[in-house]
Amino acid sequence: MEKLVESVKNTIIGTIRGTGEIVNAVTETVSGSLATALKGTGSVGKALTEAVADVSSGVIQGTTQVGGNLGQAAKGAVIGVLKGTKEVGGEVLDAASSTVQSLVSSTAKVGGDVGAAAQQAMEGAIEGAASIGIKGVDAIGAAASGAIQGAGNVGRAATDTTSNVVRGLVQGASNLGGDLGSVARGTMLGVLRGAKDLGGETAETLSATAGSVVKATSAVGGDVATVAIAAVEGAIQGAKEIGVDTAEAASAAASGALEAAGDVSATLVEQVQKAVTGVIAGVKVVVKEPFR
Repeated sequence: MEKLVESVKNTIIGTIRGTGEIVNAVTETVSGSLATALKGTGSVGKALTEAVADVSSGVIQGTTQVGGNLGQAAKGAVIGVLKGTKEVGGEVLDAASSTVQSLVSSTAKVGGDVGAAAQQAMEGAIEGAASIGIKGVDAIGAAASGAIQGAGNVGRAATDTTSNVVRGLVQGASNLGGDLGSVARGTMLGVLRGAKDLGGETAETLSATAGSVVKATSAVGGDVATVAIAAVEGAIQGAKEIGVDTAEAASAAASGALEAAGDVSATLVEQVQKAVTGVIAGVKVVVKEPFR
């Protein structure tokens, strides 16, 4: 809906120029635009997905045009989508995931800082979930999954782009006391939801993404062992969703987590090795070495 993109973009431009305030301006614009666009069309399925993508694109375009802070715009957009989706009775978590996916992809396309966008989007997911009464852990997982799929849409997923997005997601959740395990599960789910099979590139991406989560968690002082287990759980869940070998997915995630731990410290290697060795979510996990 090109008309919706332009409408949101122009409203954002006018509001930011008039007040200079971004988060609240974007929140109100997005919430209202989404509710208006979906009235009479139904709030589930394709109509909601397309409207969310258009609204998110309009937000990034409008904010970019006036030189606004894209991270703050991303935060406002996620909060606005959660509020607007609840108002029309739509599937809130699907909308959150689609929003963050579109925001990360759109930010990358305009040359913005995808890590900052991911961080603020995660903060928006946590704050927005609290404001409408849904579980924060669910919103965190949905946002993380969407962000990783958005990163995959702008290039090969095991790149610096994905690593930056993961760092942003972990930092955003950490800033607001969010569950880092949910970030880990969501990121691994996102990798697999964006894949059609578990070929070499997807397994490599799973491994690299798990490694990025471990390093980012270590950097914010989080519980790396718990996050490593959650990453493997997410890989297993994602593998089940797309119908591929769960043991292979689990192995790729565990091996990536362990390799990343080796880049940090010997102590962390021991913690992660204990955490990811054995049976997780009913799947025997085999770590592929050498991992250092």
